[in-house]
This record gives sequence, C-alpha cells and structure tokens, in this order.
Amino acid sequence: CGKGQEWEAAMSLLTEARTARLSPDVITYSSAISACEKAGRWQRAVHLLATDMREHRVQPDIIAFNSVAAACRHAGQWTV
Repeated sequence: CGKGQEWEAAMSLLTEARTARLSPDVITYSSAISACEKAGRWQRAVHLLATDMREHRVQPDIIAFNSVAAACRHAGQWTV
C-alpha cells in the first residue's frame, strides 16, 4: 500500500483490522503513513501518528516519524 494512489486502501485495511478486533502494529501504521505521504495526504499522516497510534497504544518508530516529517516537508507544512 505504499504507492501514491493506494492510501485509501491502506486506510480501509486499518479500519477492517480494527473491525475484526485485530491490533494493527507499528509496521501496519508506518505503512499506512507512508502511503499517505506518497499521496500528499499530510494531514492524514499526522493524524495517524498523533491520534490513532496514541489511542491504540502503538509506539511510533523512526520510520513513522520520518514518513510524517517527509509528508509535511513535501506539502510545505513545517508547523502542524
């Protein structure tokens, strides 16, 4: 789900996992954040990191942080 047009599929998979009572891990979230970054969906990437991961008690890793930083940089958003 890392390609620019696949961010919606990544979001759908996260929703389906939660609906099935599965617990997405840091790799799942990092992949979704990366897909958002590649699609220019910087707000969604920030939301996944700052809200969703916290609510689901998933500890972000360097990949998640770097993907969000890249999404913001590409969109010209240095403050969020």
